[in-house]
Formats: sequence, structure tokens, C-alpha cells
Amino acid sequence: MSKKYLVTGAAGFIASQVSKQLLDQGDQVIGVDNLNDYYDVRLKNWRLQQLKAHRHAKNFSFACLDIEDQAKLVDLFKVEGSFDAVLNLAARAGVRYSMENPHVYLSTNAEGILNLLECMRAHGCKKLVLASTSSLYAGQKMPFTEDLAVNEPLSPYAASKKAGELMAYSYHKLYQMDVSVVRYFTVFGPAGRPDMGIFRFIKWIDEGVSIEMFGDGSQSRDFIYVDDIARGTIAAIQDVGYQIINLGGGRNPVSLISIISKLEELMCKKAKIDHKPFHVADLMETWADISKAKNLLGWEPQVSLNEGLEKSVQWYMDNQHWLKEVQV
Repeated sequence: MSKKYLVTGAAGFIASQVSKQLLDQGDQVIGVDNLNDYYDVRLKNWRLQQLKAHRHAKNFSFACLDIEDQAKLVDLFKVEGSFDAVLNLAARAGVRYSMENPHVYLSTNAEGILNLLECMRAHGCKKLVLASTSSLYAGQKMPFTEDLAVNEPLSPYAASKKAGELMAYSYHKLYQMDVSVVRYFTVFGPAGRPDMGIFRFIKWIDEGVSIEMFGDGSQSRDFIYVDDIARGTIAAIQDVGYQIINLGGGRNPVSLISIISKLEELMCKKAKIDHKPFHVADLMETWADISKAKNLLGWEPQVSLNEGLEKSVQWYMDNQHWLKEVQV
């Protein structure tokens, strides 16, 4: 039996891949996104076009809607009725930008979730998959496990994501909602966000522009390919009560200098690097313990770092004619 899902942030990097995989398995997807201009909207429109061209496109509908707009969200639920699950991937992202414009982070990442939870309560929808972030683990011992106390966020972004997790927990307790909080680590892949490292590195290397490197490049990340993160998000739709689940590569962290070196090999070009001071809100390392995701969801990554980088570079080259206009 096909299911009906609400996917918020559907034009986003991860949510568009989640929507695609749900369509692949024959489910109905109602996608919403406010198409804000935090980064170039052409990327969001490109992802939406892929969904509208999907072989099961008849099962996909899209509304330009902001989850901060309670009235419009209420209207959507009135029209659609209940959903088998809500997958909330709509969020204001970016650690540094959250320091410049903190108010919008709280309104989207906390109040927006409250609006969704209230609509779910009113229409009897009992399952929420909530996208959260590894940024919460700042200062904790690695590899990061879900039972760590994450009460010292280093940015308004991280603080707002923690607020969303807590709001969802209260609705789990009050109204017996089943909640899977999936904490994403460093996601990369084709059609990625242009404010994130790998997209920027590829573009800067290709164009011969100096890479902006905050620190010496020894900082390392737990990289996870977008297809894998989407599979994990969908696996989290199952009933779990209330659980926080890491979705990451689970490998030893890889330094940014190592990533740049791999991209240089793939692109047959040498990178120029402009070192800048390390940012106080950045983490030096991230490393996910993903044993809970393996045991609870039966999920683990399938795409290697090298394969994922190859696919990312190939997508960039295939779309270079319009990506050259995209600002990073």
C-alpha cells in the first residue's frame, strides 16, 4: 500500500533526494518549500524540476509555502487531511549566517516545527521525522553518541535545532507522537548547497579561484553521501517512540585538506588556498557513532567517499554551463 507523506523543504538538497526516493517506492509526496534566497534559487528550481520529471511525478505535488506561516499550513492540512508521516527537513541552515541573522533561525527551526506539530495533532498524524544536526555535539568526546548531553551550542543555528528537538519531545510526551530525530553529519553530493565545502571546493578549483580555508585545513568531518542520508531518513519513518539517531559516515573523520587533494586528482587541476582565521563557531572534528542507526533502523552507508566525490564532480561538469553563474 502506498503512503502519503508531507516533506518540508522539498526543494532543498537533502529533502529533494528524500522525495525522489519516496516516489521511487511508489509513495505520494506533498512537498512544500518557501524557496527563500539564502542561496541561489536556481539550484532549488533544478531539484524541483527533477522531481516533476520523475517517472512517478503524478504522485508529487508542490506548494510554495513557509512552515512559519501557520495559517497557510493549517489550510494545507485541511485540504490534504492527515499524512502517514511528516518529514520535516525545512530549516535555516548555516552556522556563520545564523550569527548574522539569528531571529529567522529561531522562527523557522523552532516556531516552524511548533506549527507543524500543532497541525499534526489536530489531524491525528502521529509520526514525525525531524532533521537535526551534528553541530550540537560541539566540545563532546568522539565518536559522538546520541546519549551525550548537548547543552552548550556554539551558534544560534545549533541552539535553534536543539529547541526543535525539545519541542518535538514535548509533543511525544503530551500527545503520544512517534518522533525520530535524525542528526545529520556532513552531507555532500550532486546538487549540493553552494555554501558548503565540497560544492565550493569543486567550483573554486575549476575556476582557478582561491579556496577560502578557515584554519589550516586539518579540521575534519564525518562525510556522508546524500543518497545514503535520504535512505536513513526514510528508514526512520518506522515507529521508535522518541529516538535521536545519528546519520553519518561512521568512518574516521577526513580532513578538508585530504578532500581538496582528492578533488585535485579527479579534476586534474591544482587548488589555490587562501587561509583565514579559524571560526569560533566551527567544530575541529566530527565523527558519528552510527551503531544505533544500524541496530534500530537496519541502515548503514553504501556509497564510499571516493565514489561520492566522483559523482559530485561529474554532476558539476554536466551542469557547468549554468553553475558558473551560481555564487558561493
